[in-house]
Amino acid sequence: MMGAATEPAALPEDPPPQGFPVVGIGASAGGLAAFEAFFSGLPAADPGMAFVLVQHLDPNHKSILADLIRRYTRLPVFEVEDGLVVRPNCVYVIPPGHDLALLNGALQLLEPTEPRGLRLPIDFFFRSLAQEQRERAIGIVLSGTGSDGTQGVRAIKGEGGMVMAQNPASTEFDGMPRSAIGTGVVDYELLPAEMPESLIAYAKHAFGKLPKSAILPVPKVENALKKIFILLRAQTGHDFSQYKPSTIGRRIERRMAVHQIEGIDGYVKYLQQTPAEVEALFRDMLIGVTGFFRDPEVFQVLEEKVIPALFAGKSPGAVIRVWIAGCSTGEEAYSLAMLLVEHMEAIKASFTVQLFATDIDSRAIATARVGRYPVSIAADLSPERLARFFTADGGGYRIHKSIRDLLVFSEQDVIKEPPFSKLDLLSCRNLLIYLGAELQKKLIPLFHFALKPDGWLFLGTSEGVG
Repeated sequence: MMGAATEPAALPEDPPPQGFPVVGIGASAGGLAAFEAFFSGLPAADPGMAFVLVQHLDPNHKSILADLIRRYTRLPVFEVEDGLVVRPNCVYVIPPGHDLALLNGALQLLEPTEPRGLRLPIDFFFRSLAQEQRERAIGIVLSGTGSDGTQGVRAIKGEGGMVMAQNPASTEFDGMPRSAIGTGVVDYELLPAEMPESLIAYAKHAFGKLPKSAILPVPKVENALKKIFILLRAQTGHDFSQYKPSTIGRRIERRMAVHQIEGIDGYVKYLQQTPAEVEALFRDMLIGVTGFFRDPEVFQVLEEKVIPALFAGKSPGAVIRVWIAGCSTGEEAYSLAMLLVEHMEAIKASFTVQLFATDIDSRAIATARVGRYPVSIAADLSPERLARFFTADGGGYRIHKSIRDLLVFSEQDVIKEPPFSKLDLLSCRNLLIYLGAELQKKLIPLFHFALKPDGWLFLGTSEGVG
């Protein structure tokens, strides 16, 4: 009988929030000129969205950012006070010396826990924006040094939001936008003055009315979807036809909004003419939320109960086999590797640990193999683990070679390629939720076959074997 290390039961997925989009704009060095250009380019008509500005500020000086922004926009500009409710057609500016989060429609100020220089206020706000607004979250990264905003834009895209970055050639300091663009999730790379027009056009298509696909006859939509699946399979080799229609539909509608394409038939034609868009849609299908030790309480159960059980009754030198299916950019795989190493040290015994981590996204696998991550991962790791398993590397952190060498990362489609076997632990979190019922029925017996009789299956919050 295989054990199941599932996370606590979750409520059904919430519907996307109603109302208006909230646009988070992050900047650091060189940001004032970029903010000026952005707001100077904002049309006179009400944009129907709120803007929240997160700038790296000196905590020892009063900020003049709100006064500067007022010169370039007729929208009301507020320096944020704790609990301020966000309203459309307003601009909100972070005060010095605070982190900022959005909760239940209001802005909350928090005292920073990290010393100045290590703080990542843009990532902090973007993550809360993604969780709060989901599809209606929009993140913009402007001029600045470092990589603040990089993890945040991944979170926004993971929830179905939209992301822009300043064209690096137009910045005073290109570190932040270049780092964001390097994730592969940025939808628009523009000059700040060009952003408002694209932003408003996107919002009009994405939120202004029901998508055309929602009011077309069902057979017509299904026929268009089949054509999209054919184009995806022909170019990428992967079949999305048995993924959940709701997931597929949201991703397609988002891409249509990015390009301001009205009807799904028009999008099919655009895909036929634009191989780069087929690739972009494929990447959008794969984006999920990941991180080191994501859902800490779940990893605590793994650390205290599951990991010790993997070693129980085994002689030193025995083999422990683990497969992480759908590993994305490697954070979860490395988290499991750290737990295994820590346990071997705790019991003062050495075992042969084999970790196989797979994903269908070749770019994600390439990132995972390198094992280099932005400084913002410090928010997800204890100082002890960060010091022990990582080294500072060019404005970020790289996981030690001793941990990287435990893992074999490979590109694999779990749906059509044979699984690994004789596994002690199989982790497949937050993949099944994207798959239709037929695919789920196919995968669970396959997982059962891959595991040893006493192996453990680690699933996501709202997933099960039933």
